Amino acid sequence: MPHALAIHGGPDAQGVPRYDFSTNANACGPCPEVLAAVQQADATRYPDPAYTALREALGAFHAVAPGRIALAASASEAIHRFTQLAALQGVRLVRVPRHGYGDYAQAARARGLAVAHDAAAPAGLQWACEPASPLGGVDLQRADWLLAPEAGALRVLDCAYAPLRLDGTPWPAAAPGVWQLWTPNKALGLTGVRAAYALAPDAEAAGRFAALAPSWPVGAHGVALLAAWRQASVQRWLAECLPQLRTWKARQQALCTALGWQELPGSTANFFCARPPQAHLPQRLAALRAAGIKLRECSSFGLPGVLRLGVLPPPAQDALAAAWQAACSTHSSMENMQ
Repeated sequence: MPHALAIHGGPDAQGVPRYDFSTNANACGPCPEVLAAVQQADATRYPDPAYTALREALGAFHAVAPGRIALAASASEAIHRFTQLAALQGVRLVRVPRHGYGDYAQAARARGLAVAHDAAAPAGLQWACEPASPLGGVDLQRADWLLAPEAGALRVLDCAYAPLRLDGTPWPAAAPGVWQLWTPNKALGLTGVRAAYALAPDAEAAGRFAALAPSWPVGAHGVALLAAWRQASVQRWLAECLPQLRTWKARQQALCTALGWQELPGSTANFFCARPPQAHLPQRLAALRAAGIKLRECSSFGLPGVLRLGVLPPPAQDALAAAWQAACSTHSSMENMQ
């Protein structure tokens, strides 16, 4: 049986969309300082296989010992490695968000592990993401973790969108026994650079996770991105992006309402979900894609007929409105001819 490809936003077989609402990258990016660091990275040499300086810098950034920092090729690679670690420890059940990133469940099923959404399920590996994707709100599973610590469970908080919260909420504090998984490339507008790191509860746990990695999981360009990420000037740039993203988000939400799309409430992030009129939706999305506009339909998240929209600047929003209205007019005309 052929392997089913995971569904993701971003470029596809039709190439790079002109206006890509299907990913959650920071639309103010790329960060100029980090882009320059990536472009100047020395790709003629291997990185330090222990990533000594990088782990020291990231440890200082998070105010933890360097031994608690473990590098990963990407969040997706880390998700699969966490699942492998759990399986080796005898875990048979993985708890994932009811609406969440598909790699959590895919990694579990690829290793023959059962998957559950029920918060009461005694799972040995537990995933949460906050702000959650695709809805952008509070992950109730994480709230449950904070109220009820569970000894022996491998709990991982995916912090992919934490730097892009637009409601002023601070980044998550480390909770006892909970891992944090960080992927700054979205916040920096450089999703093509694949690099991540995990903040472990302690150095021993970080060592077990790192022992499952291949040599040099992060290349020179990823090292450059992660090293620049913790710079104060880069964090200032990110902070200055958030008011602009808030303004664009409010405009985009109003536009969706004007188009007759029903917004799903609760998003605190640089993306939100909306349910457009369902008539001819696949055909209309195909027409938008042909016009250079891509949106993320959320069936793979368990929300069929719902669209997740990353926040983009006004010209992209206006192009979306015009293309949607054209697609609606085309199908209305076809219905009238029948």
